Amino acid sequence: MAAHYLKSLFSPGSVAVIGASDRPESVGGIVFKNMRESGFSGALYAVNPKHAEVQGQRAYASIEEIPGAVELAVICTPAPTVPDIIDACGHHGTRAAVVLSAGFGETGAAGAAIERDMLARAKAHGVRIIGPNCLGVMRPLSGLNATFFKGNVKPGNLALVSQSGALCTAILDYAPPNDIGFSSVVSVGASSDVDFGEILDYLATDPQTQSILIYVEGIHKSRSFMSALRAAARSKPVFAIKVGRHAAASKAVQSHTGALVGSDDVFDAALRRAGVVRVPSIGQLFAAAKSLASNRRFGGDRLAIITNGGGPGIMAVDRAVDLKVGVANLSAQTLEKLNQVLPPTWSRNNPVDIIGDAPAQRYRDAVTICMEDEAIDGVLVILTPQAMTQPTEVAQALTDIAGKFKKPLLTCWMGAVQIREAREAFAQARIPTFRTPEAAVEAFSCITAFSRNQRLLAQVPGPLAHREAPDIDGARMLIETALSERRKVLSEMESKALLAAFRIPVASTVVARSPSEALMLAQQLGYPVAMKINSPDITHKSDAGGVRLNLTDAATVRAAYHEILEAVKKNRPEARLDGIAIQPMVVKPNGRELMLGVTTDPVFGPVITFGAGGIAVEIMGDRAVALPPLNSFLARELIAETRVSKLLGKFRHMPAIDMNALESLLLRVSEMTCELPWLKEMDINPLIVDEHGALAADARVMIDHAPASGRYAHMAIHPYPTHLVMRWQLPDGTDITLRPIRPEDAQIEQDFVRGLSEETKYLRFMNAMHELSDTMLERFTQIDYDREMALIATVEENGAEVQIGVCRYTINPDGNSCEFALVVGDRWQHKAVGYKLMECLMDAARDKGLKTMEGEVLARNHAMLKLVTTLGFSIKPSAEDPALQKVVKVLNRP
Repeated sequence: MAAHYLKSLFSPGSVAVIGASDRPESVGGIVFKNMRESGFSGALYAVNPKHAEVQGQRAYASIEEIPGAVELAVICTPAPTVPDIIDACGHHGTRAAVVLSAGFGETGAAGAAIERDMLARAKAHGVRIIGPNCLGVMRPLSGLNATFFKGNVKPGNLALVSQSGALCTAILDYAPPNDIGFSSVVSVGASSDVDFGEILDYLATDPQTQSILIYVEGIHKSRSFMSALRAAARSKPVFAIKVGRHAAASKAVQSHTGALVGSDDVFDAALRRAGVVRVPSIGQLFAAAKSLASNRRFGGDRLAIITNGGGPGIMAVDRAVDLKVGVANLSAQTLEKLNQVLPPTWSRNNPVDIIGDAPAQRYRDAVTICMEDEAIDGVLVILTPQAMTQPTEVAQALTDIAGKFKKPLLTCWMGAVQIREAREAFAQARIPTFRTPEAAVEAFSCITAFSRNQRLLAQVPGPLAHREAPDIDGARMLIETALSERRKVLSEMESKALLAAFRIPVASTVVARSPSEALMLAQQLGYPVAMKINSPDITHKSDAGGVRLNLTDAATVRAAYHEILEAVKKNRPEARLDGIAIQPMVVKPNGRELMLGVTTDPVFGPVITFGAGGIAVEIMGDRAVALPPLNSFLARELIAETRVSKLLGKFRHMPAIDMNALESLLLRVSEMTCELPWLKEMDINPLIVDEHGALAADARVMIDHAPASGRYAHMAIHPYPTHLVMRWQLPDGTDITLRPIRPEDAQIEQDFVRGLSEETKYLRFMNAMHELSDTMLERFTQIDYDREMALIATVEENGAEVQIGVCRYTINPDGNSCEFALVVGDRWQHKAVGYKLMECLMDAARDKGLKTMEGEVLARNHAMLKLVTTLGFSIKPSAEDPALQKVVKVLNRP
């Protein structure tokens, strides 16, 4: 419950503007003027060594001359002066700074050296920096405007975090006429120190913020970005504009921010997996935020369109089809109800055209009937101001009934003059309204994307998805042998052996190094056979002339051997050749050729790819990507994203494939990406799947040395840590399970806290019990295992799992220490449950590389103090609160 370590950046009690100026067009002049006029209630100081007074207020020569404490320094001076200023801030006790100045790493080697010097001094003093080269920070509700934006910003509940200061100014200028307010505006600039992840982490628990809008160009630290993004998206809607969708734009991003820019479809997959909605434009960014702020229930994507004009309804349908939004089919019951209240000439279909003379009551009836249809997930109401139309009256009718329904209701009153009052009525009622049908459909698409991505976010797969464990040690030995021989491309036989180690069915393959050996091996395998060149340098064997199929006798095998070698030597003279691979011809009349693989993205690490296979895989371009780890739900989602998925069911004369076998194979590849950090690239193409199963006909694997780091450190999303699950038994024979918490534990976590006695609640939560809503307790179950750990103890009672205790640690910003908490149910105290939980938690922290574990315990909590003493913690009074004891444990290896 301690204050967030970035509190001084977002809620400072005192601010010094270093470089404050009387020049109205200077950055320092604008920032100091903004701070003076924004209503900031804390102490405000001007720092300028050349002036005794700035804008009528006393100025100090340096921050060290200021008599009082300064929580936040806003630095507007040239880059070469900044390192010394950071030193002065550190000496004065200031621990937060916003560096607006440019001239650092973005300018070249000299600027990069200044930036490194600045960061080294900041680290030495514990000063956290936003920037450099940024617009600054705003908190409108508290009057903090540490930016050089010229204009006023309305307080609101949206937080904006942007890598582009220029885009920030454009958005801020766009906001007032569109009645948009902000809780926070943060321009991160170069993100040399405080990055996206840390800012998102703060905003995730910020009570002033209900939705988060981010503009992303590139990412410096993918793991912390994904971790914080997922944490934020669990508690409030997060929307992103991600630029650099094309190669030319990506190049511009790299030169602009210096951040890594990976594949755009991988970034898109990462945002979806984090529960974030990606939007293509600023307008859609705010439209989506407003729509999700309307407190409606978000479910499926089946949209009903009610209109008093056929043309606008068709425009809405066209846009829905473009965005793959479902146009709802009206049920027979709904059609009958509509027939009773609509004119005989109504459309009898969706869009529901209720005719141009529709009065308010007709709109009310149509909306009510559609909202009551279970096959409809949302309703878009369109009005065009025709001669008989009453725009304001219709709007009032909808606002009167909107509260009766939990489904999204969107409106589109087209025009300008006649519908102004109606739009104002919708705004007051918090009913999303749009000027065009297309914009309304786009907003509904964002709503459905939010719902869909939240389901993806809720998935917490483990690293191993099957009961039949893979031969991980054998796979690692194979890889280490190749690397010891300085090889990074496995042969086809080695690649298939690696797949076989993870229980992936492969086509048997042998290598012949002479025509006579080819004849002998083909005879042993049985005709017909396929022959392929065996070379570490050739990926596309067919393109090099290195494949012959369906060879049925000795003569064709002998001829094929010579033909392949001649063709490859002609087409790829530089390639190293190691004989001819021979395998039985895979005969699957109903087989579909697919491609399954792994690539390594420069930002997000290992990525699983799936799509149509065969020799035309690049031309077809049918590829979907997903970040591992996968479970069955995520595997099905990945398959469904491809065009080839439509061919996997029953198709003409072919039966449906064995979908379970395909899903299983995807999960096996997910296991490979989790357990083999050396795996850099893999292609299984073709992967032949039919009604009987799946078979890897060909495979190619590229490997490289893995960095020496923690388990799963190569992945952007940490798998569920199944290795921490254990069984334990009390002396009385009671079986207890100790395991990491999961999102689906929300109910047993809530039941556990509700069942605690008032005394136990007070000893654990002190005066914060009023903050522990069901939503907050649910959040406790949705953790990121990379930066926190929660272990629960459970027993089985009456066939149900019941939680009896929980402990957790959260890693501190220094990355070396963590803060712990523990609570055990009243019935289970004094039975060593707390001791066992803490032992397991400390072991997990040691494995993570943490050096110390600390916490605060009420001085009157004698049982807890006795427990931590037994565990080897040191105890001393808290410097901040005499009612607390500070407990610390050095996590040495036992």
